[in-house]
Amino acid sequence: MIKLKRVYEEPLEEDGFRILVERLWPRGLTKDRAAVDLWLKDIAPSPELRKWFGHDIAKWEEFRRRYWKELEDKQDMIKFLKQKSKEETVTFVYAARDEVHNGALALKMFIEHSA
Repeated sequence: MIKLKRVYEEPLEEDGFRILVERLWPRGLTKDRAAVDLWLKDIAPSPELRKWFGHDIAKWEEFRRRYWKELEDKQDMIKFLKQKSKEETVTFVYAARDEVHNGALALKMFIEHSA
């Protein structure tokens, strides 16, 4: 099972294995407060794609399409995430304020779509 959660929210035991899926470390957050088990920055959207998107929801569908194309070249990490989510609860933690249009959600959708 894969869950999503903002990294700024209180970590809970039911989060299971917490994976930060951001290329940049979240502002103002210590490693203790983040309670991240793994920082998988290379699974995040490329810097160019992230800057192009700029959290503009009008670009969401195109962002998701482009990000999924990037993810096709990261099959080792995708395989790891699929396996880990079968073994235990995995929570993708992310920094974006928008809980409906962000890279973590697009990543979760990609994994579920390719399952």
